[in-house]
Amino acid sequence: MTQGLSKTTIAFVRETEADARKAFRLLRETHTISPSGTVGFAVRVPGEERIVTFGYAGLWAEDPDAPITTVLNFDGQAEWGDQPSGEGRYLKLFKAHPDFAAISHVHAPHLGAYSQAHAELPLLYVPNRRFRFTSHLPVYINRRQSEADFILDAIKVDHEVPAIVEANGGATVWSWKGLRHLVNNIVLLEEGARFQVLAAALGGSKPFGPGVLEQQWKMGKLVPPDAHVTDDGKIVLREPAVEPAE
Repeated sequence: MTQGLSKTTIAFVRETEADARKAFRLLRETHTISPSGTVGFAVRVPGEERIVTFGYAGLWAEDPDAPITTVLNFDGQAEWGDQPSGEGRYLKLFKAHPDFAAISHVHAPHLGAYSQAHAELPLLYVPNRRFRFTSHLPVYINRRQSEADFILDAIKVDHEVPAIVEANGGATVWSWKGLRHLVNNIVLLEEGARFQVLAAALGGSKPFGPGVLEQQWKMGKLVPPDAHVTDDGKIVLREPAVEPAE
């Protein structure tokens, strides 16, 4: 069923479906997802009030990485496929933010460890701070509030926050750029969580040393090359030279 979908839309879905297949394989082979395979993606169709969801077939499927693909309009109606992944529940985020590009709910082992502890994840792994000022991932505990509303509140507080930890479950990770960037976020956040869990045996992760934030934020082009960043994250911009009066 592809009635109402343009050739451009169908081409986007097929191209993104190929990326989703590769993403499922990479996440599985790197043990970024737990063995039960709880993971799925939702991606905005550019310029349209539609998303495409990709469910993970997993475990017993002959081809475990073949995505279960569904196109949903913003009313939640399926326009292609009839098995939308659970990520369809995040339509509210796509409606609220026209530049919101992709999201995934994922059970990753070490992000899951933080979820079991109801613990915010401090971002103490430098690659997770290079392109953002965000210092931690909030934890979603009270399920009387919908997860989508919790995420909207988190974004309102910090537009750069890339994910939340879901208490007693996994994590929900998103991107303003697309599926490939989303998958990179998942890998790096899980990698950071893993290193921090391992560091607990050595006394725990430590705060960044002197100059780390300035180095990373300049590498990520978050601050100008001549800016100074204090070790607590305060940005001091160089004042422009004053032209002498004639």
